Amino acid sequence: MKLTMIGIKKILMNHKVIIGLEVHVELKTKRKMFCNCSADYFGQKPNSHTCPTCLGLPGALPVVNRQAIEWCTQIGLALNCTIPLFSKFDRKNYFYPDLSKGYQISQYDQPFCLDGNIEVNGKTIRIRRVHMEEDTGKLMHENVNGESVSLIDFNRSGVPLVEIVTAPDFDNATDVKAYLQKLQQIIRYLDVSDADMEKGQMRLEPNISISFNIESKDLPKYKVEVKNINSFSFVEKAINYEIERQLEILEKNETPLQETRGWDEGKQKTLSQRVKEEANDYRYFPEPDIAPIRWTKEKIEELKNALCELPDKKIQRFIKEFNLSEYDALLLTKDKLLAAYFEETVKVANNLTPKQIANYIINKKINIDKVLPAKLIEEILTTSRIEEVSEDELKKIINEVLTKNPKITEDYKKGNENVLQFAVGQVMYVLRKKIDINILKQLIIDELK
Repeated sequence: MKLTMIGIKKILMNHKVIIGLEVHVELKTKRKMFCNCSADYFGQKPNSHTCPTCLGLPGALPVVNRQAIEWCTQIGLALNCTIPLFSKFDRKNYFYPDLSKGYQISQYDQPFCLDGNIEVNGKTIRIRRVHMEEDTGKLMHENVNGESVSLIDFNRSGVPLVEIVTAPDFDNATDVKAYLQKLQQIIRYLDVSDADMEKGQMRLEPNISISFNIESKDLPKYKVEVKNINSFSFVEKAINYEIERQLEILEKNETPLQETRGWDEGKQKTLSQRVKEEANDYRYFPEPDIAPIRWTKEKIEELKNALCELPDKKIQRFIKEFNLSEYDALLLTKDKLLAAYFEETVKVANNLTPKQIANYIINKKINIDKVLPAKLIEEILTTSRIEEVSEDELKKIINEVLTKNPKITEDYKKGNENVLQFAVGQVMYVLRKKIDINILKQLIIDELK
């Protein structure tokens, strides 16, 4: 049975959708997390960026990438997390072809960042943890000599990976998408990752379940995780599909299976991959080859002070300092480089207002890589320059337009003032010059009367 949207909304009146998110972000450090191999693996020849450490060969020992840990901590600080003074790495044990060691170096009970939050669509989303781990290799399913095989590229193995885990504070796909877009923006502002989802630098994993009791704070006895989604729109589709799929099962008085699923864009549905593991299935224990990490309060304060101005603060400053609307400020701060370009243009433009500059950048979709601020100012001044046209010439053109379009006069006398805009447009089309619109409009009104 396929439920209609009306049917889903009706059922949801007696059910509660519960969604939490796990987001994996690859950091753009020069070297991998625990060895000196280059972390710039994308598009490289398979298995060309590997060594005994990231291949898990006997006797190879990990050496921690300090910059990756500091960047992970700065992500946590940007998300208002608490930074414990003591953290450690753990071994997460599981056997899968893309994990050559048979375990992943990750963090379990003492991560680098805890208990943060972020504002999305007027709601506070709690961040449970931000922790550091190593990425796995990549499986590639191909056809070799007519036979279907799975090949492994270990170039990605060991690349620094930050996992950001929310509390189950979402109840719809729209808020999830807004959160993910904001998170990507913050990470790009920090310049710790390009967060390019097409390259796998940001991977999205929603956990979805539905509760029978809308008043209860207890979580359902199951949850479904949809793994490794690489698109905001795919996440939205996967969540909405899962809500519908799970509701159909619940309506039969059955409980959905706790499992891991994947999103198939071609089939527009999620597909089962494996039964979902619990934490104890991974047999976590402290990583014996890496000493615990101990922070000082001074070092944490140093990392905090090194943070750039983040999007929310920049938006509020643009509104206050440049007298912009919230809409304009949102558009101009969407990208850190665009925001800097706008500010630089305002700084050197003595004869233009910030609003004029903002309007031109937004409406003309300026390529900031090709148009320098000085050139932009010149363009704005050229296009805004008003030419002198005599009143007699204007009246002559106005009369020609009104004669050719008698309906303008008829409609205006009937009280339809909207025709004025049409008349202005017709005069401007004939004139082909930039003039003061307010003067032209008044002359047209005088002629109509």
